[in-house]
Amino acid sequence: MHETHKPFTVHGVTLHSRFFLGSAGYPSPQVLREALQASGAQVVTVGLRRSHASGGDNGFVASVLQAVRERGGQLLPNTAGCRSATEAVALAHMARELYGTHWIKLEVVGDEHTLQPCPWGTLEAATQLVKDGFAVFPYCTDDLVSAQRLVDAGCQVLMPWGAPIGSGQGLLNPWALRTLRARLPDITLVVDAGLGLPSHAAQAMELGFDAVLLNSAVSQAREPVRMARAFAHAVQAGRLGFEAGAMAPQPMAVASTPVTGRPLLIG
Repeated sequence: MHETHKPFTVHGVTLHSRFFLGSAGYPSPQVLREALQASGAQVVTVGLRRSHASGGDNGFVASVLQAVRERGGQLLPNTAGCRSATEAVALAHMARELYGTHWIKLEVVGDEHTLQPCPWGTLEAATQLVKDGFAVFPYCTDDLVSAQRLVDAGCQVLMPWGAPIGSGQGLLNPWALRTLRARLPDITLVVDAGLGLPSHAAQAMELGFDAVLLNSAVSQAREPVRMARAFAHAVQAGRLGFEAGAMAPQPMAVASTPVTGRPLLIG
């Protein structure tokens, strides 16, 4: 039997999968359902603004909800596309009314070119939403001070980016992510955005992150279902590697089978 990583708890919900998956941009609802199945993901994000803007729902959100319920999973609505704290807070309240969940992935865009989250707007919205009883999952950069302010505001989960969203570049600043993990040991950390390859997800998990969230790397793959399965294996491998404890790097070669004395020739 293959070993699996240990379950973990997020806002009172026990999760067995550390792979969170987005639901946008799939070729069809059927491919999305198959990708969710292959991924093993229990947490699935859906963007209210984008789904309703693209032709007024068209059954998209309903299909996502059905797929999540079939898996016994947790829907994580997000405020993608919001440009201000006020806008994000209003959308979060709408999501709670529509879907009956107090979980919200908070996104407040600060720059139109990089889609970098605005630290001030994110903090303002997070502060209000925590007061309003939401379980806030803020999408943020890897800046430690900004992360600490979000924790001070009551956020128990942070979702720092690995790279600009949708870029597929992987972890551009592993040092910053490693620092977040070391300085915020009691906070659930989920690398969100910028991952393009299963190896990127494995690297994030090897750093000790609790989970990864991605969308485009699967939905835009040539074969989304196979890619979802590949990421699922990578997430599991990376977490098991972290839990096992990696060897310390060495400055030079160290023989794996030490030999003492001189070699003997046996004739």
